[in-house]
Amino acid sequence: MRYISTRGNAASRSFKEILLEGLAPDGGLYMPESYPELRKFRLWGQGYVDVALSVLNSFAPDISWDDLQTIVRRTYTKEAFGDERITPVEMLEPNLGLLRLSNGPTLAFKDVPLQLLGALMEHVLRERNEELNILGATSGDTGSAAAYAVRGKRGLRLFMLSPYGRMSRFQQRQMYTLDEPNIFNLVANGTFDDCQAVVKEVNADAEFKKKYKLGAVNSINWARIAAQVVYYAYAFLHVARTAYDHVTFAVPSGNFGNALSAHIARQMGLPIDIIVCTNENDVLDEFFRTGAYRVRASADVRITSSPSMDIASASNFERFMFDYVDRDAQALTRLWAELKEKGQFSVRENDPGYVVDISSGKATEAEVLATIHHVYEKYDVIIDPHTAVAMKVALERRDKDVPMIVAETAQPAKFGDTIREALGFEPPVPKGYERLADLPEHTTRIDPDAETVKQFIAAHVQ
Repeated sequence: MRYISTRGNAASRSFKEILLEGLAPDGGLYMPESYPELRKFRLWGQGYVDVALSVLNSFAPDISWDDLQTIVRRTYTKEAFGDERITPVEMLEPNLGLLRLSNGPTLAFKDVPLQLLGALMEHVLRERNEELNILGATSGDTGSAAAYAVRGKRGLRLFMLSPYGRMSRFQQRQMYTLDEPNIFNLVANGTFDDCQAVVKEVNADAEFKKKYKLGAVNSINWARIAAQVVYYAYAFLHVARTAYDHVTFAVPSGNFGNALSAHIARQMGLPIDIIVCTNENDVLDEFFRTGAYRVRASADVRITSSPSMDIASASNFERFMFDYVDRDAQALTRLWAELKEKGQFSVRENDPGYVVDISSGKATEAEVLATIHHVYEKYDVIIDPHTAVAMKVALERRDKDVPMIVAETAQPAKFGDTIREALGFEPPVPKGYERLADLPEHTTRIDPDAETVKQFIAAHVQ
C-alpha cells in the first residue's frame, strides 16, 4: 500500500512516512493508491479490536502484524473506552440507533482515532529515534482529544491553536487545564478558520517544517480517517442482518473527516448510505444539494451551539473531490485553483451529468434545541447539539425498512448551556470531571499569525 497526493506532484509514500508528514509537499492530502476490499476480510462476528486489526493492517502493511496487534489491543480497551465494544450501537427503537462514539477519555468521537494515532506515532518515532512537533487547530474536541492522546508520549510535542471564546466552557476547561510539559495551548484572537489557515501557512513553509519536524493530528492525517473507517464497518456488522443489507448513517459534519471515513468505508464495499448533516454553517449541505462549493468568509461563520461544525471550509473535502473526479489530480488542482481565485466552484456547471451518491441536510439552532428535547422526552436519552443536528435530519429522512444510525459526536456534558436551554437542567458531569472547574488553566494568548506561531514553536523546541 502506497499513498499519493491529491495534487499529483509528490512522490508516493508509505504509511509510516505519511503518518509523520501531514500535508504532502505539494500542498495536497495523502490518499491510498487504491482501496482494499472489506469483503476479503472475515469480519462477521468479530469484536472491535479484530475488525480494527483487519482494516488497519490493510492500510498500514509496513507496520508488522505483531506491533500493530500490540498497539491496537493496548489502545482499544474497556478501561479506556468504558465498554469492550468500544463504539456500541444503541437502538432507540427498531431501525433507529445511536452509534456511541463518546466513551473515550475526552468524551468525544475524536478519541477513537486519536488514541490510536498517538500510539502509532510514538511507535514509529521510537523506531527511528526521532521527535515530532505536532501543530494543529481545533474548533472544539480535536484539541483535547489530541492532548490526551500525546500527553506523556516520548518524542512528541503538541502545539494546538484554538479560537478564543468559540468553544464550550467544558471543552475549554478540558483542554486548557492540562499541565503537561509537551503540550502548548495557543489561544488565538479569531475563528477556527483563522487558526486552520495559520496551520496551513506554517506547514507550507517547507524549510521550517523540515527544521522543526512538524506533523499533524487533525483530520488531514490519513491515519485518523483509517481509524474512523473501522467503526462504520463495526457498526454495520452489528446492525445489518446479512452482508447484502443496507444501513444509512447520518453523520454530523464540519471538517468532513467523519463523513469522509464513511465514504471510504463505502468505497471499500460496505453497503451503506450516507447523509451529511450540517448546522447553519451549511457549506457542505449546499454542495451536496446543488453541486456548488462556496467557501464562507470568516465573518460569515455563525457561532452556534455545535462549534465543531462552525467552519467556513472543510479541509477533508479535497479527498472526497479527488475520488469524485476519478482521481484526476490535474482536474482536482484546477478546481482548487478556481476555489482560491473565486472562493467557489461548481461541479454541476462543469459536469452536466453531476451525480453524487451522498445526500445532506441541515438543522437550525431552534431545530437543534427542539430535537434534544424530543429525544429526551421520547427515549430518555440526552444528546449533544452536534448529534442533535444529525438526529433532526435522520428523523426526517428515515425509511422504516432501512436501519438509520446517527453518529454521535460527544457527551452532552460538554455543552451544558445548550442542554440547560433545551431541557431546563444541566446534564450530569461524567465521573472523573467533577473538579474540572477548579483547575488552573495553562494557555498562551496570541494573534492568528503564522510568524508568531513559528517564533513560539522555535522558542519551545529544545
